[in-house]
Amino acid sequence: MKGTWSDRVFVAEHPLIQHKVTLLRNKRTGSKEFRELIQEITELLCYEATRDLPLGEIEVETPICVTKSKVLSGRKLAFVPILRAGLGMVDGAIELVPAARVGHIGLYRDPETLKPVEYYCKLPLDIEERTVFLTDPMLATGGSADAAIGFLKARGVKNIIFLCILAATEGVERLQKNHPDVDIYAAAYDDGSLNEHGYIVPGLGDAGDRIFGTK
Repeated sequence: MKGTWSDRVFVAEHPLIQHKVTLLRNKRTGSKEFRELIQEITELLCYEATRDLPLGEIEVETPICVTKSKVLSGRKLAFVPILRAGLGMVDGAIELVPAARVGHIGLYRDPETLKPVEYYCKLPLDIEERTVFLTDPMLATGGSADAAIGFLKARGVKNIIFLCILAATEGVERLQKNHPDVDIYAAAYDDGSLNEHGYIVPGLGDAGDRIFGTK
């Protein structure tokens, strides 16, 4: 579904994605299956997010004849997860684009202020030349995504796409206000309010804890 908030927001409608998101929401889904579902959804979502990558044409020789065929052209890619939950999305993305580089941004949310605190940032040396897919399963308040996008822009990144599993109105509106040049791709949208802990309602709980089996 294009244009829920603007032309730069995409919410997936594919039946496979919707089915897998429902399995994620179920509190009885264990960590192993949860991780696998996150990876599968990310791969499907990344397929949509890379739809407009530029193509060039090269000559190849098939077993039958020489012909011209399409290849990705000119634009280098990087996936940058927001630690720790964003790590759960990386394998699915790399499965689709194995030549992409991977960086990491470490943030945690202060439980009292709900504001992001940076503790780690390691990016490819040529990050400013790449289209960066920033990953985090949950776009709730938008604080972590907002901060991470700011870190990337401060390092010269001009093309940023944000990938998440669940998006809430508050987080989307925050990114649209502060970073209107960033495309948002979400597997599902929850229009309920956030609870007192800043979690999406109905949501799926703490994605990081469910991915890694921690509490």
